[in-house]
Amino acid sequence: MTVRLSIFPLPGVILFPGLQLPLHIFEPRYRALVSDALARDRRIAMIQPQRAAEGAPLFGIGCVGRIGEVEALDDGRYNIVLEGEARFRLVRELDVPTAFRKVEAELIEDDGDEVLSSIERAGFEAEARRFADAQGYSVDWDSVARLDDMSLINGVSQIAPFDPAAKQALLEAGSLAERCELLIQLMQFFGRRDGDEDRVTLQ
Repeated sequence: MTVRLSIFPLPGVILFPGLQLPLHIFEPRYRALVSDALARDRRIAMIQPQRAAEGAPLFGIGCVGRIGEVEALDDGRYNIVLEGEARFRLVRELDVPTAFRKVEAELIEDDGDEVLSSIERAGFEAEARRFADAQGYSVDWDSVARLDDMSLINGVSQIAPFDPAAKQALLEAGSLAERCELLIQLMQFFGRRDGDEDRVTLQ
């Protein structure tokens, strides 16, 4: 079954089911998007454009979020927190009169009970420590150890300082174990880069 979704195409930003994404909304078309969502079902679909250009083609997978917290500012801007509900597969973009874009999509039913093996979890945490040390990040590893596998892997995927294509690959990974393995590979790859030209920056 397909659904119609209003989208917020943002390069370098992905959302996962069960996670939260804070957003500051200031462009007029996306202020209209939020106003429309609040008047309807509070849902906004996050999806990456394939390049940072007006009307650029979209990647094939995104995530529907529901507006949880919302702060409406006096000048029409919003601060919102999106709560990830479900990944979706793009079917086609719709021709609409609204300032914001809409798509037809199929929702993806993910297994919310997936877990990693103890070896996979240990391997990931070891690589994450090396990556964090190399990048100069300060991490509360005791808190990390208390996270369930899904929250850990998806959470790191969502905030990791990788380029848009890498983040898209993480979102599209078919299973938690595949996403974990890909994250390790990406940390190894990006962790090796140095010099000002190849500096890895937060998206």
